[in-house]
Amino acid sequence: MPEPHVIRSMVGGQALPDAARTIPSPNPARLDDQVATVHLGGPETVVRACETARAAQREWARVPAPVRGQVIANIGRLAGDNKESLAALVTREIGKPYGEALGEVQEIIDTCAFFHGEGRRLYGQTVSSEMPDKQLFTFRNPVGVATVITAGNFPTAVPSWYIVPALLCGNAVVWKPAEYSAAISEAFYQLFSHGGVPDGVLNMVFAEGEDAFAGLQRALEAGLVDKVGFTGSSAVGSRIGELCGRHRQSPCLELGGKNPMIVTADASLDLAVRGALFSGFGTAGQRCTSLGTVLVERPVHAEFLRRLAEACESAALGDPMRDVLYGPMIGQKFADNFEKYLGWITGRHTVHGSSSVGRINARNPRAGFLGDPEPGLYYHPVIVDGVGPDDELFGNETFGPIIGVCPYDTFDEALELSNAPGYGLSAAIYTNDPRKVFEFRAGSGAGMLSVNNSTSGAEAHLPFGGNGRSGNGGRLSGQWVLDQFTRWQSMNWDYSGKLQKAQMDVLNIDADLDFRLP
Repeated sequence: MPEPHVIRSMVGGQALPDAARTIPSPNPARLDDQVATVHLGGPETVVRACETARAAQREWARVPAPVRGQVIANIGRLAGDNKESLAALVTREIGKPYGEALGEVQEIIDTCAFFHGEGRRLYGQTVSSEMPDKQLFTFRNPVGVATVITAGNFPTAVPSWYIVPALLCGNAVVWKPAEYSAAISEAFYQLFSHGGVPDGVLNMVFAEGEDAFAGLQRALEAGLVDKVGFTGSSAVGSRIGELCGRHRQSPCLELGGKNPMIVTADASLDLAVRGALFSGFGTAGQRCTSLGTVLVERPVHAEFLRRLAEACESAALGDPMRDVLYGPMIGQKFADNFEKYLGWITGRHTVHGSSSVGRINARNPRAGFLGDPEPGLYYHPVIVDGVGPDDELFGNETFGPIIGVCPYDTFDEALELSNAPGYGLSAAIYTNDPRKVFEFRAGSGAGMLSVNNSTSGAEAHLPFGGNGRSGNGGRLSGQWVLDQFTRWQSMNWDYSGKLQKAQMDVLNIDADLDFRLP
């Protein structure tokens, strides 16, 4: 095995000295392959990075927006030129199948392509005044310093959704990626550094969760942070929301999901099965948009379940460098959590989808497994039929290869069940009835809807985000994210040579409002 790469925080363009504490970042497909050794900073590292970003931000904001857009274009070009090597690193460090990893890196390229153009479209407006010889204007200004905290299940795509528009708008960024994807994060950082982002404008900090939270708290108290972006669990998102609220800030929270899929009796069942298989088990179910529960109209429930079980049983699993539906869990803590979720299966449920439940190994094999499961964190896919609103499996996010199936009788019941867990990220419907499509659109509380498509999948020019337990209404991607990283500023310019008072010195034109036609 190659020697593990040593990863340190990058502040002001410089790697920080060795830290007192390090942790390994292993390959989850082969735990004996240590990808990186990560030096972890403490709260003071976060504060230092925010101070550095504050010092660098004003000069970066003075760079004309079209020029900042060209820097973004440079990053996109570098991502394209390094696509295969970066995707291979994603596969090695977090176990994402290589085909999916290529798609993830493509998301950086697409995001940069979109925001390259936004450098010439950070539009304000000129607005007519109610006074003569007076003009009104609006401008987008950068917020200042953005602290971005991201999970590692999408270690390049999701950070690009925050960091690319934040930089394009003239902000400086302090980024705290997941330590279990540290080597990927360093490679991602290098694309930005070599693309022309000045030292100090983008800073990368590695710290464990509580230290990062404490550092963020100190930085907010010191007035060093103007915007917080967070992707992660709903529980941690609530803590960050409370912290930011004490400082009169509205963070951008992109949290978990318990994403429903409604399958009506008139739907194409084969298409619905393909959608459920991909959205439930792609990335081993470790997406915020992964399918949670399939709600199937009762007349087709048994047939849908049969087809889904057969498709799942025959799906290729294993070595993420091969053509598989999914590979290993991202890391040990995710495997441990998944074991807990498996404990939520009770005697009133029936289990389908594989030859067993739990970790795949020689004692608990999976037919047709590609590669050797012994050294990796591989788990059987699980389809649990008979889940309902009283089950923990129904109401809570289960970050792993497990989906529930629940029959329903009326469409109103399906809508009620789809909203019952209180998440609101993504929801899908499979139907050939246009009326049901629009009833679904009006009745769903999710921020993102799919019709005859899976719950997973995002495009760089469409708003991404959720409501309820899935977020606070902020949106990433497309032009909508600009409102997260800019503040509107209005200006009035009176060139009349006298003081004109709004609402008081307005020209009044007489009218005969009693006039009536004969």
